Amino acid sequence: MKLSFEKSYLLNGINIAMKAVPARTTMPILECILIDASDEEIKLTANDMELGIETKVKGSILEPGKIAINAKLLSEIVRKLPDSQVVIDADENYNVVIDCEKSNFKIAGKSGDEFSYLPYIEKDHYISLSQFTLKEMIRQTIFSIAQGENNKQMTGELFEVKDDFLRVISLDGHRISIRRMKLKDHYEDEKVIVPGKTLSEVSKILSGDSDKEIVIYFTNNHILFEFDDTIVVSRLIEGQYFNVDQMLSNDYETKISLNKREFLDTIDRSMLLIRENDKKPLILSVRDDNMEAAVKSAIGSLKEDILIRKEGKDITIGFNPKFLIDALRVIDDEEVDMYMVNSKAPCFIRDSEGAYIYLILPVNI
Repeated sequence: MKLSFEKSYLLNGINIAMKAVPARTTMPILECILIDASDEEIKLTANDMELGIETKVKGSILEPGKIAINAKLLSEIVRKLPDSQVVIDADENYNVVIDCEKSNFKIAGKSGDEFSYLPYIEKDHYISLSQFTLKEMIRQTIFSIAQGENNKQMTGELFEVKDDFLRVISLDGHRISIRRMKLKDHYEDEKVIVPGKTLSEVSKILSGDSDKEIVIYFTNNHILFEFDDTIVVSRLIEGQYFNVDQMLSNDYETKISLNKREFLDTIDRSMLLIRENDKKPLILSVRDDNMEAAVKSAIGSLKEDILIRKEGKDITIGFNPKFLIDALRVIDDEEVDMYMVNSKAPCFIRDSEGAYIYLILPVNI
């Protein structure tokens, strides 16, 4: 096999494929990127058996073939080469030569036949949306997945297609994040749990271009994202997702509307007085057209007034300030509405169209 690339094209392809290379594995072949030029295209593939990525790279096939090369070593070599033409030459004994200007690397590769190819996915059930929309929906929900392994479903996000809407939901036991978007066409209903790691990596690769589409294919066990010259295949999380609709309510005793930026700045200032492992709450006291935000810790205390519009009763309620910040940062509206029942019931931050809902549990004060 002998291939020639512009360094920038090759490095971009390696960076995309690297996202599916496992950090630790007992199978050395999974530490590799497969370079496959046995057909008329050059494809780079990585696969950790849960997540697989295949991306096409622009280059010249001087001699067809395929080779598996340690991903970390390949990435570091190509990154440090001059910005010029890179030639990768592999012989029948899997010895690899990487040439670029005056640099000449000789490394050991592995047989491409040992590599685990991505599973075949039937392309029957799918949806299509813009890359910008999917990237935004992931950004606006991914922060509230659970990090631990105690409940597998919480480490993923629910993708639900219903009535030509896509709804993406995440929760971690303390909060729920929901984004809902109308799809352009009619699609069959679907409901799958996608691993958070998969969505995080897909989001990093997506250009975020509103003019570019991404097609998402669903099967019983896998999800496939197809966009630009890349496909990402992931196993789904098995099991039943939580009945989130049971946890949502339109009832409220207090509704406040306030400037998002002003509220965020206040919370940011309050965080200066809270150490990382300190569980001091931010206490909000709503009275008429004013909300006092207060925090008190071993470092010091802060009180700050925020102008609001209020409907309903006065209320005093406490929150983990990080949960408020996470939700407010991903909302694009200048003004937000918060709905509360009492100091022990969940607070809802939502818009009137139902495009986003953020449920946050209060803390005892």
